[in-house]
Amino acid sequence: MSYTTLADRLPRFLRRHLLDFEARVEDAVTAFANSLPEGARVLDAGAGEGRYAAQFAKQRYFGVDLGIGDATWNYRRLDAVADLTSLPFPPGSFDACIHIVTLEHLKEPAAALREVSRALTPGARLLLVAPHEWEVHQSPHDYFRYTRHGLEYLLSQAGMESVEIRAAGGYFRLMARRMANGLQFFTGGVRWLLFPAAALLFGVPALVLPVLDFLDRDRNFTLGYVCTARKPR
Repeated sequence: MSYTTLADRLPRFLRRHLLDFEARVEDAVTAFANSLPEGARVLDAGAGEGRYAAQFAKQRYFGVDLGIGDATWNYRRLDAVADLTSLPFPPGSFDACIHIVTLEHLKEPAAALREVSRALTPGARLLLVAPHEWEVHQSPHDYFRYTRHGLEYLLSQAGMESVEIRAAGGYFRLMARRMANGLQFFTGGVRWLLFPAAALLFGVPALVLPVLDFLDRDRNFTLGYVCTARKPR
Protein backbone atom coordinates (compact mmCIF):
# COMPACT_ATOMS: atom_id res chain seq x y z
CA MET A 1 0.00 0.00 0.00
CA SER A 2 1.46 3.36 -1.03
CA TYR A 3 1.91 6.34 1.25
CA THR A 4 -0.63 8.40 -0.69
CA THR A 5 -3.19 5.62 -0.32
CA LEU A 6 -2.65 5.66 3.43
CA ALA A 7 -2.88 9.44 3.57
CA ASP A 8 -6.12 9.47 1.59
CA ARG A 9 -7.82 7.80 4.55
CA LEU A 10 -7.05 10.72 6.85
CA PRO A 11 -9.12 13.88 7.50
CA ARG A 12 -8.69 16.57 4.84
CA PHE A 13 -6.63 19.00 6.96
CA LEU A 14 -4.23 16.25 7.98
CA ARG A 15 -4.05 14.90 4.44
CA ARG A 16 -3.07 18.35 3.14
CA HIS A 17 -0.41 18.59 5.85
CA LEU A 18 1.14 15.25 4.93
CA LEU A 19 0.62 15.54 1.16
CA ASP A 20 1.86 19.11 0.98
CA PHE A 21 3.30 18.73 -2.52
CA GLU A 22 0.02 17.43 -3.94
CA ALA A 23 -1.90 20.18 -2.14
CA ARG A 24 0.37 22.87 -3.61
CA VAL A 25 -0.13 21.43 -7.08
CA GLU A 26 -3.92 21.35 -6.70
CA ASP A 27 -3.92 24.95 -5.47
CA ALA A 28 -1.69 26.05 -8.35
CA VAL A 29 -3.90 24.38 -10.96
CA THR A 30 -7.05 25.85 -9.42
CA ALA A 31 -5.55 29.35 -9.31
CA PHE A 32 -4.34 28.97 -12.91
CA ALA A 33 -7.81 27.89 -14.06
CA ASN A 34 -9.46 30.78 -12.21
CA SER A 35 -7.13 33.24 -13.94
CA LEU A 36 -8.23 32.17 -17.42
CA PRO A 37 -11.25 33.63 -19.24
CA GLU A 38 -14.29 31.52 -19.96
CA GLY A 39 -14.00 29.59 -23.18
CA ALA A 40 -10.19 29.67 -23.24
CA ARG A 41 -8.69 26.63 -24.95
CA VAL A 42 -6.56 24.74 -22.42
CA LEU A 43 -4.18 21.92 -23.28
CA ASP A 44 -3.42 19.38 -20.57
CA ALA A 45 -0.16 17.96 -21.93
CA GLY A 46 0.26 14.66 -20.12
CA ALA A 47 -3.29 14.47 -18.82
CA GLY A 48 -3.27 10.87 -17.60
CA GLU A 49 -6.79 10.17 -16.38
CA GLY A 50 -7.77 13.84 -16.73
CA ARG A 51 -7.83 14.53 -13.00
CA TYR A 52 -7.68 18.32 -13.58
CA ALA A 53 -10.48 18.50 -16.13
CA ALA A 54 -13.02 19.61 -13.52
CA GLN A 55 -10.98 22.71 -12.64
CA PHE A 56 -11.39 23.90 -16.23
CA ALA A 57 -15.15 23.45 -16.47
CA LYS A 58 -15.53 27.06 -17.71
CA GLN A 59 -12.80 26.63 -20.33
CA ARG A 60 -12.40 24.27 -23.30
CA TYR A 61 -10.23 21.53 -21.86
CA PHE A 62 -8.23 19.14 -24.09
CA GLY A 63 -6.51 16.19 -22.42
CA VAL A 64 -3.59 14.64 -24.31
CA ASP A 65 -1.44 11.72 -23.22
CA LEU A 66 0.41 8.80 -24.77
CA GLY A 67 -1.50 6.48 -22.43
CA ILE A 68 1.40 4.31 -21.29
CA GLY A 69 2.26 5.74 -17.88
CA ASP A 70 0.23 3.53 -15.58
CA ALA A 71 -1.39 0.23 -16.56
CA THR A 72 -4.16 0.70 -13.99
CA TRP A 73 -5.29 4.11 -15.27
CA ASN A 74 -8.34 4.75 -17.42
CA TYR A 75 -7.27 6.75 -20.48
CA ARG A 76 -10.64 6.63 -22.25
CA ARG A 77 -11.50 10.23 -21.37
CA LEU A 78 -8.53 11.64 -23.28
CA ASP A 79 -9.30 13.96 -26.18
CA ALA A 80 -6.25 12.70 -28.05
CA VAL A 81 -3.68 9.94 -27.61
CA ALA A 82 -0.41 11.38 -28.85
CA ASP A 83 3.30 11.77 -28.24
CA LEU A 84 3.93 15.20 -26.71
CA THR A 85 6.83 15.70 -29.09
CA SER A 86 4.38 15.51 -32.01
CA LEU A 87 1.05 17.06 -31.03
CA PRO A 88 -1.82 16.66 -33.54
CA PHE A 89 -2.75 20.35 -33.46
CA PRO A 90 -1.88 23.28 -35.73
CA PRO A 91 0.24 26.15 -34.38
CA GLY A 92 -1.53 28.49 -31.98
CA SER A 93 -4.33 26.09 -31.09
CA PHE A 94 -4.40 26.79 -27.34
CA ASP A 95 -4.61 29.79 -25.04
CA ALA A 96 -3.01 28.02 -22.07
CA CYS A 97 -1.37 24.74 -21.09
CA ILE A 98 -0.79 22.71 -17.95
CA HIS A 99 2.00 20.15 -17.79
CA ILE A 100 1.82 18.50 -14.38
CA VAL A 101 4.47 16.00 -13.14
CA THR A 102 4.90 14.68 -16.66
CA LEU A 103 8.23 16.10 -17.81
CA GLU A 104 10.18 13.40 -15.94
CA HIS A 105 8.42 10.72 -18.00
CA LEU A 106 9.48 12.10 -21.38
CA LYS A 107 12.59 10.82 -23.13
CA GLU A 108 12.85 14.09 -25.07
CA PRO A 109 11.68 16.81 -22.65
CA ALA A 110 13.18 19.70 -24.63
CA ALA A 111 11.42 18.59 -27.82
CA ALA A 112 8.13 18.23 -25.94
CA LEU A 113 8.31 21.75 -24.50
CA ARG A 114 9.13 23.19 -27.92
CA GLU A 115 6.09 21.38 -29.30
CA VAL A 116 3.89 22.69 -26.50
CA SER A 117 5.14 26.20 -27.25
CA ARG A 118 4.30 25.73 -30.94
CA ALA A 119 0.73 24.74 -30.06
CA LEU A 120 0.20 27.88 -27.93
CA THR A 121 -1.03 31.24 -29.13
CA PRO A 122 1.25 34.26 -28.61
CA GLY A 123 0.83 35.44 -25.04
CA ALA A 124 -0.47 32.07 -23.84
CA ARG A 125 0.59 30.89 -20.39
CA LEU A 126 2.03 27.58 -19.21
CA LEU A 127 1.82 25.98 -15.77
CA LEU A 128 4.46 23.28 -15.32
CA VAL A 129 5.17 21.11 -12.27
CA ALA A 130 8.25 18.88 -12.17
CA PRO A 131 9.92 16.78 -9.46
CA HIS A 132 13.35 17.40 -8.00
CA GLU A 133 13.71 14.71 -5.30
CA TRP A 134 11.14 11.99 -5.88
CA GLU A 135 11.03 8.20 -5.85
CA VAL A 136 10.98 6.24 -9.10
CA HIS A 137 7.39 5.94 -10.32
CA GLN A 138 5.51 4.67 -13.38
CA SER A 139 8.42 2.38 -14.24
CA PRO A 140 9.98 2.00 -16.71
CA HIS A 141 8.81 5.38 -18.04
CA ASP A 142 10.66 7.52 -15.50
CA TYR A 143 13.78 9.21 -16.85
CA PHE A 144 14.73 12.54 -15.26
CA ARG A 145 14.68 14.86 -12.25
CA TYR A 146 15.04 18.64 -12.53
CA THR A 147 16.73 21.51 -10.75
CA ARG A 148 15.34 25.03 -11.02
CA HIS A 149 18.21 25.88 -13.34
CA GLY A 150 17.46 22.96 -15.65
CA LEU A 151 13.79 23.92 -15.84
CA GLU A 152 14.63 27.55 -16.58
CA TYR A 153 16.98 26.44 -19.35
CA LEU A 154 14.44 24.08 -20.95
CA LEU A 155 11.69 26.69 -20.85
CA SER A 156 13.91 29.39 -22.34
CA GLN A 157 15.05 27.01 -25.08
CA ALA A 158 11.39 26.36 -25.86
CA GLY A 159 10.95 30.08 -26.45
CA MET A 160 9.07 30.85 -23.23
CA GLU A 161 9.53 34.03 -21.21
CA SER A 162 8.48 35.51 -17.84
CA VAL A 163 9.58 32.27 -16.23
CA GLU A 164 8.82 31.97 -12.51
CA ILE A 165 9.93 28.89 -10.59
CA ARG A 166 8.82 28.20 -7.02
CA ALA A 167 10.07 25.37 -4.85
CA ALA A 168 7.28 23.23 -3.39
CA GLY A 169 8.60 23.22 0.15
CA GLY A 170 12.10 22.94 1.56
CA TYR A 171 14.36 20.56 3.46
CA PHE A 172 12.03 19.79 6.35
CA ARG A 173 9.05 19.19 4.09
CA LEU A 174 11.24 16.86 2.07
CA MET A 175 12.43 14.98 5.16
CA ALA A 176 8.88 14.71 6.46
CA ARG A 177 7.77 13.17 3.19
CA ARG A 178 10.66 10.70 3.23
CA MET A 179 9.86 9.67 6.80
CA ALA A 180 6.21 9.20 5.91
CA ASN A 181 7.15 7.18 2.82
CA GLY A 182 8.69 4.64 5.19
CA LEU A 183 5.26 3.66 6.48
CA GLN A 184 4.47 1.82 3.25
CA PHE A 185 7.02 -0.86 4.16
CA PHE A 186 4.94 -1.83 7.20
CA THR A 187 1.67 -2.65 5.42
CA GLY A 188 0.41 -5.99 4.18
CA GLY A 189 0.41 -9.39 5.86
CA VAL A 190 2.26 -9.78 9.14
CA ARG A 191 4.00 -6.44 8.60
CA TRP A 192 0.85 -4.73 9.89
CA LEU A 193 1.90 -5.96 13.33
CA LEU A 194 4.84 -3.58 13.16
CA PHE A 195 2.81 -0.66 11.87
CA PRO A 196 2.01 0.92 15.28
CA ALA A 197 5.72 1.08 16.12
CA ALA A 198 6.51 2.40 12.64
CA ALA A 199 3.84 5.06 13.03
CA LEU A 200 5.68 6.38 16.07
CA LEU A 201 9.13 6.08 14.50
CA PHE A 202 8.21 7.57 11.10
CA GLY A 203 4.76 9.11 11.41
CA VAL A 204 5.38 11.47 14.31
CA PRO A 205 8.44 13.12 12.70
CA ALA A 206 6.47 13.40 9.45
CA LEU A 207 3.87 15.45 11.32
CA VAL A 208 6.33 17.66 13.22
CA LEU A 209 9.17 18.34 10.75
CA PRO A 210 7.16 20.62 8.39
CA VAL A 211 6.85 23.16 11.21
CA LEU A 212 10.58 23.83 10.78
CA ASP A 213 10.45 24.36 7.03
CA PHE A 214 10.78 28.13 7.41
CA LEU A 215 14.43 27.55 8.35
CA ASP A 216 15.29 26.50 4.78
CA ARG A 217 15.18 29.82 2.98
CA ASP A 218 17.19 28.74 -0.06
CA ARG A 219 14.89 25.78 -0.83
CA ASN A 220 17.72 23.79 -2.41
CA PHE A 221 16.19 20.68 -0.84
CA THR A 222 12.72 20.27 -2.29
CA LEU A 223 10.35 17.66 -3.65
CA GLY A 224 9.79 19.67 -6.82
CA TYR A 225 8.98 22.94 -8.51
CA VAL A 226 5.89 24.80 -9.65
CA CYS A 227 6.69 26.89 -12.73
CA THR A 228 4.82 29.45 -14.79
CA ALA A 229 5.89 30.91 -18.12
CA ARG A 230 4.46 32.77 -21.08
CA LYS A 231 4.87 32.49 -24.83
CA PRO A 232 6.06 35.85 -26.20
CA ARG A 233 3.44 37.95 -27.97
